[in-house]
Amino acid sequence: MLYADVVLPLPLQGLYTYSIPAGFQNSVREGNRVIVQFGKKKFYTAIVFKLYDQKTDDLPVKEITTLPEDFPVVTCFQLRFWEWMAMYYMCSLGDVYRAALPSALKLESETKILLNPDFEAEVPFTENELKVFYSLSENKPLTILEIQKLSGITNVVPHIKQLVDVQAAFINEDIQDAYSAKKQAIVRFPKKYTEDDLHTIMGELSKAKKQQHLFTSFIYLSENCGIITKKQLLEESNTSPTVLSELIRKGFLEISDQEISRFDYGKTDLESAYSLNAHQQKALEEITESFKKKDVTLLHGVTSSGKTEIYIQLIKEAISKGKQVLYLLPEIALTTQITDRLKSVFGNKLAVYHSKFSDNERAEVWNNLIKNNDIQVVLGARSAIFLPFSNLDLIIVDEEHENSYKQQDPAPRYNARNAAIVLGNICGAKILLGTATPAIETYNNALSGRYGLVTLAKRHENIELPHIEVINTKELRRKKQMKSILSPPLADKIKEALGKKEQIILFQNRRGFSSIVECKNCSWTPHCQHCDVSLTYHKSQRLMICHYCGSTYNVPTVCPECQTLALDNLGYGTERIEEEVAGIFPDASLARMDFDTTRGKKSYERIISDFENGTTNILIGTQMVSKGLDFDNVSAVGILNADNLLNYPDFRAYERAFQLMTQVSGRAGRKNKQGAVFLQTSHPANPVITYVKNNDYESFYRQQMEERKIFRYPPFFRLINIVLRGRDGLLVDNAAKQLTLSLKETFGDRILGPGKPPVSRIQSLYICHIMIKIENRTSIQKVRENIFYHQNKILGNPVFKSILLHYDVDPM
Repeated sequence: MLYADVVLPLPLQGLYTYSIPAGFQNSVREGNRVIVQFGKKKFYTAIVFKLYDQKTDDLPVKEITTLPEDFPVVTCFQLRFWEWMAMYYMCSLGDVYRAALPSALKLESETKILLNPDFEAEVPFTENELKVFYSLSENKPLTILEIQKLSGITNVVPHIKQLVDVQAAFINEDIQDAYSAKKQAIVRFPKKYTEDDLHTIMGELSKAKKQQHLFTSFIYLSENCGIITKKQLLEESNTSPTVLSELIRKGFLEISDQEISRFDYGKTDLESAYSLNAHQQKALEEITESFKKKDVTLLHGVTSSGKTEIYIQLIKEAISKGKQVLYLLPEIALTTQITDRLKSVFGNKLAVYHSKFSDNERAEVWNNLIKNNDIQVVLGARSAIFLPFSNLDLIIVDEEHENSYKQQDPAPRYNARNAAIVLGNICGAKILLGTATPAIETYNNALSGRYGLVTLAKRHENIELPHIEVINTKELRRKKQMKSILSPPLADKIKEALGKKEQIILFQNRRGFSSIVECKNCSWTPHCQHCDVSLTYHKSQRLMICHYCGSTYNVPTVCPECQTLALDNLGYGTERIEEEVAGIFPDASLARMDFDTTRGKKSYERIISDFENGTTNILIGTQMVSKGLDFDNVSAVGILNADNLLNYPDFRAYERAFQLMTQVSGRAGRKNKQGAVFLQTSHPANPVITYVKNNDYESFYRQQMEERKIFRYPPFFRLINIVLRGRDGLLVDNAAKQLTLSLKETFGDRILGPGKPPVSRIQSLYICHIMIKIENRTSIQKVRENIFYHQNKILGNPVFKSILLHYDVDPM
């Protein structure tokens, strides 16, 4: 008897054992999808993790129900990667599985209810039970939602349970394949016709001129084209579908569905890659040399130095050896421009993968990588690290410093940059980290010799770095010269740039219209009912929205506290800036790029394309506009409120502020001449502002390292944040205090807390944090075991059964 340990798409620790039926024993391998029953009725798609022929215990096990396909959909490299991720990020394998596999490949049974046609017992049903009973069908199983709609009863579950108990209805678990391939209708002859056959058919159609014309068009197309689609035939013949239907009814033509790809990136043209300048060529040679000694290399290149062209040369080299490359980007917005660039070179050797794709699109990319070797370059956001590579040679992590690489919710809360390094080690691939503003930990690894380091200090075509002018908004307000969010020097520069047909980027890292609605009379401010946070006013939607849970509220016309009309909008979000700038420059064409305007699948492409081709003069955006976008005609950049970035209670606040301001400054003057950056702040003496102005990363790095060493932060220590949540605030506090005391028995003063985060209640759940600072040399496995011991010791108490707990390893 063969057995399989499988991982289920559920947040459960450990693997579950199933026996393999005789009919499947030659087909099941590690990495296969299998359908298994879990619990009394539910069925799930599990992944086979391990096979063996003897069990160590005598406990009964269930059989695998069925096998969707006879080949693995997860590689052995991936299984090792999943195992590491679950261990390091302190989550379950099920959490990793749920994050990794596209939803369309995770089959799950759906509970449906079917009427028992043989039910005759006389049971005194209640009125609601009768409504449910009469809504059921004996032929078509219905979902609970469908029964709710048909019966008009909101909570139908107890009534269904009663009907099932007396056998008036059955529960049916329906498993359906969620993936559907894209198909197109193909027209063809139903059999091979001779010349005489065709003449006979044409004669029969002599009185149906439209049908004869369509049939003639098909004969012509079949002689000149390989496959003829229904759409192509109707367009070429200029006839209606009704005419075609008649020919099919008569048996002269037939239609069949053919599976086609959802993606077509054209032909490969490796010669279309740009040649490198001397600085880029030198950097490429240094990277190649570094890879001979180091698995990981940092390319520290200033903004607009042409790092992408170096990446393309490295990709060309890898695919010429028949290998695969993973190219990671932190934002979906970035994939728009770079996809166009890579498509022109690599054509259909390229695949793109990110969360804006539909389930079917993601599943198709996954299946293509499993089934064929045509795809050699994958461009994607952080989730692309989970794809099933078979021959990975190089991983490029562009803008490696970005905190967008860190997954926040749900588990696994991984950092794609760090995980990519582990994936590279598992697959035997080299890793290139590229950025103009390296993460402190990355630069420390490069200077200490753990990573290779290559520097690219010159911009492409020797363009100068932008001139950064620091604007003291505090002084301007004192002099009553700040009439809007735009300082006079910035407003003058925008006017000048518009006059020269140049473009401008305005950066404000806050979306919405205003950050706070406040009563000028009594200072009342509206807060979310489910979160401890004030609401953001969105003028276009005429709503106040919580940016933590998404709840929406109508804007009050009067203050509910003092009943006056003295409500005012405080603070500036991108929406308000867009309105003000449109008022100051009415002839300019504006676009806004933030979370609200990029919800649609093609939103990024539209906004970026309009700005690229000059349709838009001024682009206003959040941090999305700071990440690697390349625009030829941007002469000015305005950083409207640097203080928002600096005044945040986090040890990484200065690092993020430096990175964001440097990156967004780099969008100016990229191709033709030196650009200008206007950095508005109330604290021009802040050292970070000085470092940004002078483009002095080295001094900034040294200052940060001194502080972090004193206060025991990365890269000198590793952080683990323990997060407890619950609906009862006092219970959460009590659990956090007890867990802290228990942890201190092992970890001593390495434990900080418990404490409350800046927003201490989200989605009606109260939150407490416990921080652990661990020396780098400490074994993460031993730390994990000790933490789990204390967790089980405290949260095993039934009093705390409602408490939710998760771990955030290496929090950002």
